[in-house]
Formats: sequence, structure tokens, C-alpha cells
Amino acid sequence: MPHTFFSGSITALITPMNRDGSLDFDSFEKLVDWQIKEGTAGLCAVGTTGESPTLSHTEHHAVVERTIKVANGRVPVIAGAGSNSTSEAVDLARHAEQAGAAAALVVAPYYNKPTQEGLYRHFMAVADAVSIPVILYNIPGRSIIDINVETTARLAKHGNIVGVKDATANLFRPLQVRRAVDKPFNQLSGEDGTAVAFLAAGGDGCISVTSNIAPALCAAVQSAWKAGKTQEAIAIQDRLTPLHDTLFCESNPAPAKYAASLLGLAGETCRLPLAPLSDESRHKVRQALVDVGLLG
Repeated sequence: MPHTFFSGSITALITPMNRDGSLDFDSFEKLVDWQIKEGTAGLCAVGTTGESPTLSHTEHHAVVERTIKVANGRVPVIAGAGSNSTSEAVDLARHAEQAGAAAALVVAPYYNKPTQEGLYRHFMAVADAVSIPVILYNIPGRSIIDINVETTARLAKHGNIVGVKDATANLFRPLQVRRAVDKPFNQLSGEDGTAVAFLAAGGDGCISVTSNIAPALCAAVQSAWKAGKTQEAIAIQDRLTPLHDTLFCESNPAPAKYAASLLGLAGETCRLPLAPLSDESRHKVRQALVDVGLLG
């Protein structure tokens, strides 16, 4: 496999915030260091889970730079560089490259609803602007549009476009992509609940929300599978399932941030329009942490 391939459990990092909504870099640095020590294979900064839509460009740049600095080469850092403005996505990808990111994660443009041709031109413009690997991010649940298999195969002909983060939860998709793309293509699940099934469908790993909270367990799922210990991987995934479910009981990353606060990792503050969790959801998150064995 090319060295640009990513595998294992890659954490889609939350961006810790103080109660006034300012960025909490002290907690963030501790979180990044803890993630690496717990066995996380890579870090993805300022994606959906990092609240990229509500960060200013200055803040976005600062989070990417700080992640790379703290990681210090111990694990690769994938920088979120998505926007529904192509020129903005190009700027973010260029910054990611200058900062030393291992790759840029570029989401399908949300809200504008481009055609497949529009998607093709958007991703090609980003890939043409940088020399670091570009990973497509397909998340129809948030972007409305789906990067279809044909468009993925067209885009894969670009030397810089090396893979996809697939949050479709469609387990036929990785098989279709593998058949349609005529080069080694890095396929990463973007849905924690499908992490093992995605590996069985030929995937390489998972860009995970749950690994913010349970990095060692998420890493253990991936390493067990890689070692051929299928039943062990399934057993750990079964243990994690209540957490996978509950971390999406309200819009991500509000539940993950509340879980992080219960574990003393960071505060629970999200920026509006994300609201604090309801009392019912707080109970669910706390109970899931107890069920998984992370909270007494």
C-alpha cells in the first residue's frame, strides 16, 4: 500500500471550548497527547466533530497547527479542509499542507446541492491546489448530496485523491468503490457502528467519534481485526455499541463533549446553534459510559 494510506482507529477530534465559547487549548493539547498514548492511529482535526462550521478561519488554522505540533510526528494528522465554497476549501487545504498535515479531508459541499459534475470540479480544484493527499468525505446525512460511485472513480484518477471517508452507512458501497476504482484506494468508515462491518467489506479503518471517549477500545477493535482475531474485534465492538448509539442521541458533537466532561477530558460547551444536551440525553450518555465500563 502507498505510504499515504491511513488505517486503524483515527479520532475525529472534538474542539474543547471554555464556557464563554473560546477555544480551550490546554484541554485540547492534553486530549491529543492522551489519544496518542491510548493507541489511536491518527488524528483528524476540525472536521464535523471539531465544529468546523462555527470556527473562524484563524481558529481553524490554529487547531490544525496545534494538533500537528502536539502530535509531533507520533501519528499522522488529517486536517479538515471542507467548505461549501470551493475557493475556501482550496485555502484551507493549502494551509493544511503548509502546516505539515499528512492529508486534507474535504467534505462534499453542503447546502449548495451541486450536481455530480459540480462535485467532480470542486474536488478536482482542491486536489490540483495541493500536493498532499486528499480524502473525499461523503456524508449525505449532513451534505444532502451523495458522491456516487461513478464520481468517486472519476476523482480517483487524480494522483492526489487517495481515498474516502464513507459516512453513508451503506455497506455495499465500499465493495462497489473497490470494483470501480482502478488503483489502491483508502476507504475509511465514518460511522462508528459500522466499523467492523466496514473492515469486512474491505475497508481500512475508521475515522471515529467514539474514540474521543474510548480511544483504547476503538484502537483494540481495529488491531484485533488486523491480527485476524475476528471474534475478539466483534466482542469489543459489541461492548462499544451502547456508546456508538448514544453519542448520536443528539447532534454530534454535543453528546461526545458531554461524555468528555464526565471523564474529565474537557468541558461540554458547544457553540450555537448546537444546544446543551437535554436532561434525558445526559442520563443516556452517563449510562452508556457506565455500561461500557468507562465510568464507575
